[in-house]
Amino acid sequence: MHWCCRDKSIDLSRPVVMGILNVTPDSFSDGGRHANLEAALQRAERIAAEGAAIVDVGGESARPGALPVAEAVEIARVVPVVAAIAARLKIAISIDTSKPAVMAAALESGACIVNDIRALQAPGARACAAQFRAGVCLMHMQGDPSTMQARPHYNDVTDEVSAFLRAQIGACTAAGIAADAIAIDPGIGFGKTLEHSLKLLRDLPRLAALEVPLLVGVSRKSVISRILGKDIHERLYGGLGLAALAVSGGARIIRTHDVGATCDAVRCVSAVLQGSEH
Repeated sequence: MHWCCRDKSIDLSRPVVMGILNVTPDSFSDGGRHANLEAALQRAERIAAEGAAIVDVGGESARPGALPVAEAVEIARVVPVVAAIAARLKIAISIDTSKPAVMAAALESGACIVNDIRALQAPGARACAAQFRAGVCLMHMQGDPSTMQARPHYNDVTDEVSAFLRAQIGACTAAGIAADAIAIDPGIGFGKTLEHSLKLLRDLPRLAALEVPLLVGVSRKSVISRILGKDIHERLYGGLGLAALAVSGGARIIRTHDVGATCDAVRCVSAVLQGSEH
């Protein structure tokens, strides 16, 4: 399996890691730490050195309760970072945004993937991705970041998330996005209670059966705190456990803040599942 993202073909015969690079002042885990260009570039270099295949650059926080950021502000945050990474590193660059103008600016600057928590539903988003032949990741979210945790409800969360993602895959291919450019994300913690997230993690094989690469992000999320009662910076081991579970359930891409440790965990689980080190 390969994820075709513009001029890059990401080999998913074994699971890969996507390292998170937030260039926002208010992200839930590392807000403000990489807000200047040099700090962001150093973080990207670390992500690549620790073994990630993809760096995911985000200029707008999606934490629960987060408010929208103006398009121009988001572009000003992410474009210099994307351009600097593209000039210095060979790592695949993902832009974490829902705004078509931000997608286009980042893709023009060297990104090859659009990672969208709103699954390219904004007017013009699918056309933008198709025009650039970008890889895309379609995430499920009930509501939006400012309200998503108010009162999430599902009759069957796995059925509903699966149906939504299947519909968005169809909408993307109809818009001219190649099937081998599409990945999906169930959106753990995005408009879900703890019980919803746990059921989705148990049911990952059902989502993997949609026959496009499955991305899972659990790093430092509140689901870990709800289970362990740990502070945000004490969630590494819980996150590694859930990442290993996700790989065993069929995930091909693990999105994380903790790149080196996650790469080690993913590599070990993959070796067991495939019966070889390489």
